[in-house]
Amino acid sequence: MTDSKYFTTTKKGEIFELKAELNSDKKEKKKEAVKKVIASMTVGKDVSALFPDVVNCMQTDNLELKKLVYLYLMNYAKSQPDMAIMAVNTFVKDCEDPNPLIRALAVRTMGCIRVDKITEYLCEPLRKCLKDEDPYVRKTAAVCVAKLHDINAQLVEDQGFLDTLKDLISDSNPMVVANAVAALSEIAESHPSSNLLDLNPQSINKLLTALNECTEWGQIFILDCLANYMPKDDREAQSICERVTPRLSHANSAVVLSAVKVLMKFMEMLSKDLDYYGTLLKKLAPPLVTLLSAEPELQYVALRNINLIVQKRPEILKHEMKVFFVKYNDPIYVKLEKLDIMIRLASQANIAQVLAELKEYATEVDVDFVRKAVRAIGRCAIKVEQSAERCVSTLLDLIQTKVNYVVQEAIVVIKDIFRKYPNKYESVIATLCENLDSLDEPEARAAMIWIVGEYAERIDNADELLESFLEGFHDESTQVQLQLLTAIVKLFLKKPTETQELVQQVLSLATQDSDNPDLRDRGYIYWRLLSTDPVAAKEVVLAEKPLISEETDLIEPTLLDELICYIGTLASVYHKPPSAFVEGSRGVVHKSLPPRTGSSESAESPDTAPSGVQAAEQPAVIPTQGDLLGDLLNLDLGPPVSGPPIATSSVQMGAVDLLGGGLDSLMGDESEGMGGGGGSFAPAPNTAMPANLGAPLGSGLGDLFDLTGGVGTLSGSYVAPKTVWLPAMKAKGLEISGTFSRQVGSISMDLVLTNKALQVMSDFAIQFNRNSFGLAPAAPLQVHAPLAPNQSVEISLPLNTVGSVMKMDPLNNLQVAVKNNIDVFYFSTLYPLHILFVEDGKMERQMFLATWKDIPNENEAQFQIKDCSLNADAVSSKLQGSNIFTIAKRNVEGQDMLYQSLKLTNGIWVLAELRIQPSNPSFTDLEVSRLVVTPGFGLSLAAAWLFLPRVFFSCRPRVSLAASPSRQGLVRGLAPGAELPRS
Repeated sequence: MTDSKYFTTTKKGEIFELKAELNSDKKEKKKEAVKKVIASMTVGKDVSALFPDVVNCMQTDNLELKKLVYLYLMNYAKSQPDMAIMAVNTFVKDCEDPNPLIRALAVRTMGCIRVDKITEYLCEPLRKCLKDEDPYVRKTAAVCVAKLHDINAQLVEDQGFLDTLKDLISDSNPMVVANAVAALSEIAESHPSSNLLDLNPQSINKLLTALNECTEWGQIFILDCLANYMPKDDREAQSICERVTPRLSHANSAVVLSAVKVLMKFMEMLSKDLDYYGTLLKKLAPPLVTLLSAEPELQYVALRNINLIVQKRPEILKHEMKVFFVKYNDPIYVKLEKLDIMIRLASQANIAQVLAELKEYATEVDVDFVRKAVRAIGRCAIKVEQSAERCVSTLLDLIQTKVNYVVQEAIVVIKDIFRKYPNKYESVIATLCENLDSLDEPEARAAMIWIVGEYAERIDNADELLESFLEGFHDESTQVQLQLLTAIVKLFLKKPTETQELVQQVLSLATQDSDNPDLRDRGYIYWRLLSTDPVAAKEVVLAEKPLISEETDLIEPTLLDELICYIGTLASVYHKPPSAFVEGSRGVVHKSLPPRTGSSESAESPDTAPSGVQAAEQPAVIPTQGDLLGDLLNLDLGPPVSGPPIATSSVQMGAVDLLGGGLDSLMGDESEGMGGGGGSFAPAPNTAMPANLGAPLGSGLGDLFDLTGGVGTLSGSYVAPKTVWLPAMKAKGLEISGTFSRQVGSISMDLVLTNKALQVMSDFAIQFNRNSFGLAPAAPLQVHAPLAPNQSVEISLPLNTVGSVMKMDPLNNLQVAVKNNIDVFYFSTLYPLHILFVEDGKMERQMFLATWKDIPNENEAQFQIKDCSLNADAVSSKLQGSNIFTIAKRNVEGQDMLYQSLKLTNGIWVLAELRIQPSNPSFTDLEVSRLVVTPGFGLSLAAAWLFLPRVFFSCRPRVSLAASPSRQGLVRGLAPGAELPRS
């Protein structure tokens, strides 16, 4: 008879009867009663009242009964913690049972009972089980350590279990090794900063040995651990790849993907000239193809991972196009993924095959799939230039079918083809215009309007066509309204005499009758351009547009490298890093591929670059019609610039004021209108300011000696950790955190924008108020894609110091305005002064001495630095990384003396004397004296200088500063070996 009988009873007074049966003297009756209890517990009945009676049944030699009782204990121990202690003695006793199954069962159950009172009793039995003679007990105990760490991390560290776990990596049994790796990996995830898995070539060799003999899930743990290892050279990377490659033929798809992850990562270190590199590429294709013969759900996961692999290394699957052809019975989610990969693999060699397949898909019954197929044909035309004519011909055939949604998708992609190949396929415009009346989707209408406006001089009745759209202007979507406004202005500039009335009508509709700020602002810009300087208007609106060079949905290279490190995980399915969707206290470590040591070639293989596109080119992104910021004045975005952005002057920035009228009008001074550039700064209401405005002067400042932690940059300058500048609760869900950095003479504001609202955010722009040092953005705020809910984006905004200057209080205060499609938000932050220290701040010795003597005593300040355990050479070296230069060094009465200079971006020089006692390096005297070059800044800079020691050494000033009036002039010099005044 089966166990289903235990689930069928519905008798009243059941608890009482079960209680009696549990206390029976007959073993069989007792076992039957426990089974009934477990059955009741399984269906959701509360049987916690039987806790003491069930616990009494633990004293038995019957393994089946013991398992059932342990199962009951795991479920109810948390609700009955005092009663659970009764079971401790039995657990301890069972941990010493001769039967290894009972020992393992006892330690596993104790780890699953999440009761603080029991954990202290678990330590001794667990220590014994970790060193048990039976491998089954050891592997169970290894996992128990991870569970105990989750309950009480401090206890695990104090008891030395982590060291024991590390020892188990060298165990003779492969399953013990796998479980030890799994436990350490789990613990390391909750403590990203700890280096628990301290991997070295010896331990890697042991893991690779165990890999061949442990179970499939053990292999996954070991492979994931190997993926986090950084080989010391390409030879070691190749050796690991050779030993991991056999896992590609495993029956478990998770093992295959984990092996692919290791190989993809270590291939970065292999030279493309190696024969083994080519062999490895050939070996990677068959297992990936095999994954596509599994169930649809597994196919989808495999396809999402293949999508990443193809973007990184298209050469792996370039000969496997046919396996991605869609089958009639594929679910829609599998079809769409296959279609995406087909486009990525399309090349001149296979384009005919791909186009024939796509044309077939365009006649399917699934509307979403047909739309995607039509759009794919357009993407093929843009990607493979030789196929463009064939693609256009195919699209025209589809337009002739007169199927509404097919026609509309075709028009959208033909617009992009016109952008890619100007003056080549305009003969099809007449065919497109025939279908004007059937267009009802905003994107298709906007695309058609763009075509009419762009080629108005070739269309005789362009004014009539655009006027027909204008009749229902207020009923159109914003996307269509913006496009219609731009198209009519283009038409007016090409045919001014015939369309004057039309352009006045659309400008009136856009500026006077519209509530949309983007439409209104664009209307005003056009109106003022046309009324003041028609020639300039023509140059702006009819400017030549950059060509489109690639498809829209390429993953940004840095993110792609990170996602390759997460192949086989949820991140590779979402195509987002774990930090974008993992919430909670656990830190997420950002992973990246190792640097290529074997070759200087780029990650992309030149021989697999799309036909017609040079391998060295980075693909540009087609701005979507909804991207109002990127499409301002219909000036489409060009290819992304590689390397540091070029600083632009404040005049250039003002010329394209995305916030609509200068910083003053943005901040609330409406008197200046759109062009107001000289009005005073009107602060935003207090409710919009962040809470950190009133923070202490030194808050958020870095520590150039790394005493409080931070990030080093290429030039050695200190970068403070990112802090929240604008909380989400004060900015309608937009959270902004960031820091400032200086690298190779360039200042950057490193931002993280996080969308914690429920709606998509787009159209970002940024402006600074006038400030003490003229800090201003050197380029627009580039957020290339709309920011979805719960998504973050990291941006490095280049800054320059050519902006307007106005003394702030405190001196390093920076007031910022950030705009998006929701609102304009204001916040204030303090930037560290050391980002303003320039590279040519080393003063000549002669000039230093003369200047030092010339500074009056009242213009000096002294500070006492504590907790700095660096000697004079280390201090000098570390400060030079932040452009604080040592001019001379000498020893006076057992003390090291450093004489230093630095120069700020606005020409202010600062001189300093540093006294260090070698016998007690944690105590340092610092004397700072200044020569202020810019009039009016002396008093303010003196006050601001009080916080500089915190920047250097993370300490408080001991002596207050008596500031002096400003002084004119430049510093003079210090002779070699000359005597310096003592402080």
